[in-house]
Amino acid sequence: MDLAGARVLVTGGAGFLGRRVVALVRERGAAEVVVPRRAAHDLTDGVAVDALVAAARPDLVLHLAAEVGGIEANRRNPGRYFYANMAMGLHVVEAARRHGVAKLVQVGTVCSYPKHTPVPFHEDDLWDGYPEETNAPYGVAKKALMVMLRGYREQYGLHGVSLLPVNLYGPEDNFDPVTSHVIPALIRKFVEARDRGEPAVEVWGTGAASREFLYVDDAARAIVLAAERYDDPDPVNVGAGEEITIRDLVEVIAKLTGFGGEVRWDTSRPDGQPRRMLDTTRARERFGFTAEVGFEDGLRRTITWWEANRGV
Repeated sequence: MDLAGARVLVTGGAGFLGRRVVALVRERGAAEVVVPRRAAHDLTDGVAVDALVAAARPDLVLHLAAEVGGIEANRRNPGRYFYANMAMGLHVVEAARRHGVAKLVQVGTVCSYPKHTPVPFHEDDLWDGYPEETNAPYGVAKKALMVMLRGYREQYGLHGVSLLPVNLYGPEDNFDPVTSHVIPALIRKFVEARDRGEPAVEVWGTGAASREFLYVDDAARAIVLAAERYDDPDPVNVGAGEEITIRDLVEVIAKLTGFGGEVRWDTSRPDGQPRRMLDTTRARERFGFTAEVGFEDGLRRTITWWEANRGV
C-alpha cells in the first residue's frame, strides 16, 4: 500500500507507540492522519466507532489502541482488560468493513502466546495452549481479533494484517509505579533509590523469567512497513530476537542508573510467563523488518529521558 496521498486513521495515535507511528505515516506523505482521542471517541462504543470511521473515511486503519499494564495491573483488571480490548477491536474491524476501508493493521501482543511456548516463539505455536494466567484476558482478547480479521478477509475481502510485538520500551514510556511495564518500573525504582541514597531496591519474582524487548521506534517502523508491504492473513512476530532474564535486566539497569546498593528479590510475587523470545524470521522475510536499536543503547536513551522529564 502506497501511503503517499492516503487517508489514515490511527487508533491510539496519541500514545507511546502511536506518536511514533503517526510521525512516520506523515513522513511517508499521507494526505491526512486522523488521531481520535478518548475524550471525544470511546472506542468501546460501537456507535461512536462507526461514526468516527464514517467521518474519517480512511484508506488505512492502524489499530494500536489498547488497555494494558504490567503484571499487577493485569491482576487487578482482568475483566476490564478483556472487555476493553475485545470491544475496541471488534468495533474498529466491523466499522472498517462497513465503510469500505482498504486495509487494517491490528497490533496484538506477545501475551497471546501459550504460557509454555517453546523458545523462540514461532507464529505457528499460537494455538498450542492457554496464555500465562496473569495476562490471559488481555492476550485472549487480542488473539480473538486475529481470528476475526481472518474471517473478515475470507468473507468480506477486508485486507487485515495481525502483528504480534514483544514488550516495548523507550523515551516517553509509562513510568507510573502501578501500571507501568517492567523496564520503566525498574528505571524509576533504581533512579529514585539512587537519589535518596537507599541501600536496597526490592524487585518482584525470582529473576529467572526471561523477556524480549523492542525499542519503540523500531516497533513503529515495523508497523508502517507492514502497512506498506504486507498483505496476508498469517500473523507476524515483531521483535528484536534477543532474550534476557529479569535478573540480568536488573543488573544492567542498576549499572546504567548508577545504583550501587543491594537488590532484594520478593519471591512471593509472580514471575509471569517463564520465557519470552520471538522468532522474527517472518517479519524479515515478508516485509523486510529487523530491529536496529541495540538494547543497552535503547536503555540509555530511556534512562536519560526519564531523568530529564520525571519532574515535568
